Amino acid sequence: MDALKEIVDYGVIGLLLALGLVALGVAIERWRYFQRINPAEFQHRDMLEMALTKHLVIIGTIAANAPYIGLLGTVLGIMLTFHTMGTSGALAVATIMVGLSLALKATAVGLLIAIPCVVMNNVLRRRVSELLTLHQAHYGS
Repeated sequence: MDALKEIVDYGVIGLLLALGLVALGVAIERWRYFQRINPAEFQHRDMLEMALTKHLVIIGTIAANAPYIGLLGTVLGIMLTFHTMGTSGALAVATIMVGLSLALKATAVGLLIAIPCVVMNNVLRRRVSELLTLHQAHYGS
């Protein structure tokens, strides 16, 4: 069960932090691309839209799944707490509360990753809409 504790502490939370860095990297790359792009260079709206939305699905996927990954870590942590209590025979309230509070950290980290990802995704998709509108104004269709 010590391996499970390591998986929860380093595996789940490490995965969430890595996903957060990936989402941040994609957001920075997209924002820089949006600053450089000239919508008038694209004759077809569909091609422009494909160029603008490239990789945005990564941020959306991380935003949607980070809370579930955190919840998985919490469930594993609670299972670990109950297993430890059962095998040690310790039913002290302090032991239970410490185990449960540590288990909940995975959910907290999942939410801390998901919420900024939702914001980044919304901001970037809004910018896509603005650039598509500029293209439509330039080409009229």
